[in-house]
Amino acid sequence: MADELRKKYGSDIEDLTFIPSGGGVFEVIVDGNLVFSKKNIGRHANQGEVVKLIEQR
Repeated sequence: MADELRKKYGSDIEDLTFIPSGGGVFEVIVDGNLVFSKKNIGRHANQGEVVKLIEQR
């Protein structure tokens, strides 16, 4: 995921933080807005899905 984001956005990313969690929680938050939540939809993101959701934002 980190590599995919860095490849797409490079130096446009000011801060990228991965916070370990338990219970199957995987969420992507951009500028304080929830972009993707595994917990809410019940599955992990497909390849490219998070980047696409960020672009649509």
